[in-house]
Amino acid sequence: IQPYHTSIYKREPADCERAASKEGVEELRQAEGYELTEVSAFSERSEPEGETVVVDCRVNAKGQREEDALLENASQSNESDDTSTDQSPEPPAPLKETSFSIGLQVVIPFLLAGFGTVAAGMVLDIVQHWTVFTEVTEVFILVPALLGLKGNLEMTLASRLSTAANIGQMDTAKEMGKMVMGNLALIQVQATVVGFLASIAAVIFGWIPEGHFKLGHAVLLCASSVSTAFIASLLLGLIMIGVIIASRKVGINPDNVATPIAASLGDLITLALLAGISTGLYKQLDHNDYVNPLVCAIFVALTPVWVLIARRIPPTREVLYSGWEPVIIAMAISSVGGLILDKTVSNPNFAGIAVFSPVINGVAGNLVAVQASRISTYLHMTALPMVEPNPPPRKCPTPCSTFFGSSVNSRSARVLFLLVAPGHLVFLYAINSMQGGHTTLTSIFIAFYLAAALLQVVILLYLADWMVHWMWGRGMDPDNFSIPYLTALGDLLGTGFLALCFHILWLIGDRDTDVGD
Repeated sequence: IQPYHTSIYKREPADCERAASKEGVEELRQAEGYELTEVSAFSERSEPEGETVVVDCRVNAKGQREEDALLENASQSNESDDTSTDQSPEPPAPLKETSFSIGLQVVIPFLLAGFGTVAAGMVLDIVQHWTVFTEVTEVFILVPALLGLKGNLEMTLASRLSTAANIGQMDTAKEMGKMVMGNLALIQVQATVVGFLASIAAVIFGWIPEGHFKLGHAVLLCASSVSTAFIASLLLGLIMIGVIIASRKVGINPDNVATPIAASLGDLITLALLAGISTGLYKQLDHNDYVNPLVCAIFVALTPVWVLIARRIPPTREVLYSGWEPVIIAMAISSVGGLILDKTVSNPNFAGIAVFSPVINGVAGNLVAVQASRISTYLHMTALPMVEPNPPPRKCPTPCSTFFGSSVNSRSARVLFLLVAPGHLVFLYAINSMQGGHTTLTSIFIAFYLAAALLQVVILLYLADWMVHWMWGRGMDPDNFSIPYLTALGDLLGTGFLALCFHILWLIGDRDTDVGD
């Protein structure tokens, strides 16, 4: 029966349609000479002697036949000759990556990101002596909060779009256009709000505890913070979109390259904008005191426009309503790190911390963002319908399972951790070659610095493993929630450990503060 009933559907699909009615049965019998027999199952029909084709034509009261059931039975009865082409595409399987392939894809963007943070550190080392930074020292509190925007906004954007690209949500031009417009509008809303709140945090942490408050300086902080956040987020958002689209076209996993490139450009662009804008606005305080309030008003007035655009796209609409908690909390955590930086840099004995702060924080934020983005993409891909095996519920991971497990996420954690020490040595050599900073790179200093950097990254990679799975288990999208927390904690840990290193080095006699002068 199998060869005959298979061949009729290959050659004569229209004849089966006509067989649904009496006229169709007669036509088919006369035209082809086939014997049509109505049976309930193939097993009830004995093997035909001649050219007989058995067709399951169960005709209902209206004379219509259920052809789909027969097609399904036909495909099951002869798998080798299956001619069905109407199959839904399977979701993409998780990427198969070795430690070598992960390292190969990560190392170049990692080095680029590191040199970007070195450049940002050199810029901060120079601008810390500018008038606006010496007269309005609270600008230092803005530095980690605004540099943290790359973790709060740009890296989150990169992680979100990388996941969308990997699971096929950006395959068509229409889908890509919606994702791009919605996400750009979303990060502009978030940048404006975060910049405004960061300036308020700077006022609270800087002036209120000391009892000194100047309205002009407060408006200066607000205008500088909002305009810097807005412009930097727009530029970096466009760059991230281009990187992700290009990565998919050349066959590179965007999770491995997008977040490092965001880190490489984010610190330098943001810090340069903050220094330039705050200096320009500071000069207007005595001559045109309306400029700073006007700048604040313009950027705040644009916010409803971006809200309307972001609300039109379903994925960004959800984040627009639910994605504020991690961004605001991360900004507050980074501001605490900024307070530590402000108090440390203000002491002439510890001026050397300025050039190293963006480096240690940027490298750690870069690595943990890659790991969080990879774990999030893995969970999105393995949790889709029809993809096996689904990840089982996890208990709180141990450090051994995070770094020494057999899964691809443990493999990537080991690769990322092994990049820390060689990377920082390269970056320290670059700083020393350019005669940056105010600290001699002695063996004692390098040992303390590397210990702080390794401890910082170990803590962050472990927290990433726990946090991403914890959020996933509670129905929260890690792409939108995990990276802001992790990079903000990286800023706090890095600045705190670095300040502790400088205090210990001062106590044991390593007291050179004029190298970069």
